[in-house]
Amino acid sequence: MPELPEVEITCRGLAKVLIRKKITNVTTRRSGLRIPFPADLSKNMHGTRVRSVTRRGKYICINLSNGYVLVIHLGMSGRIIIADRHYEPKLHDHFIISFSRYQKIILNDPRRFGLVTILKSDELEYREFFRNIGLEPLSDKFTPDLLRSKLKNKKIAIKLALLDQKVVSGIGNIYACEALFRAGISPKRESSAISYKLLSKLVNSIKLVLTEAIEAGGSTIRDFVHPDGKLGYFAMKWQVYGREGEPCLCNHQKNIVIKKIVQSGRSTFFCPICQR
Repeated sequence: MPELPEVEITCRGLAKVLIRKKITNVTTRRSGLRIPFPADLSKNMHGTRVRSVTRRGKYICINLSNGYVLVIHLGMSGRIIIADRHYEPKLHDHFIISFSRYQKIILNDPRRFGLVTILKSDELEYREFFRNIGLEPLSDKFTPDLLRSKLKNKKIAIKLALLDQKVVSGIGNIYACEALFRAGISPKRESSAISYKLLSKLVNSIKLVLTEAIEAGGSTIRDFVHPDGKLGYFAMKWQVYGREGEPCLCNHQKNIVIKKIVQSGRSTFFCPICQR
C-alpha cells in the first residue's frame, strides 16, 4: 500500500500539471471502488478549475474552484497516471478526469481497494474519512509530548500503535519498521512504557525517514510508480524492511541478522540487538 511519502510525491506530481486547469469531462468506468462513486461526482466537478493539490494522511485532496474537494485514496494497488488525449483506457482504469489542454489523469486500481469521493471543503475535517485522523507526522505540532499523550494508555506494541491512523496519520508498515530501527526501539515494546527520551528519538526518526523517502522518490514496492511513470528509490536505503536473514547494517558482529515477525497480520522487520 502506498504510504505517506508515495502519496505526497503523487500530490506534488499532480500539482505540477493540474493547477488552474479546467475539468472538461469526468468518466467512471464502473459503479465504484471500495465505496460507490457519488451520484453527483461529475456534476460537482465539471467546469471547475483545480486550485491546489494537498495531502491529508494517505488521502489525495484535489481542491476545486467551487469549494469542493475531490478525495482519492489509492488503496492497496492504486496509482494515478498523467496522460494526454491519445491515452487509451486499460482494463483497470476505473476513473478518468479530462482537463483543458488535452490532459487526463487516470486512477488505475487492479484490486479496487481505492476510494474516490467528493466533499465540501468546509466539511472535510468533520466527515468520516478525516474526523478521527491523527496529526501529520511532518508537522511541527508532531512532538514527543504529543506522541506521549497519544500512547499513554495504549498497551499494544509500539509498531501497531504507529500503524493506527488515529495516533499519527500516514505511517505504514515500511516506514514504521525503518523509524523504529533508527530509534533503537523494539517493535514489540509496549507503547505506554516507552520513555520520553526514546519517544523523542522516535519522533525525530519518523520525520527523518519520511523526509528522506520523499526526497528519494518513495519506495517502489509492487505497483507504485510516480504519476509520470518514474520509480522511487528509497527501497535502496531500507535498513530492515524486507531484509530478513541479512546482516544488520549497523552491527558488525557475526551472525547478527535482521529478524521477521508477524504482528496483527503485518510483517515486521527488526534487529534483535540494535532494537531493545
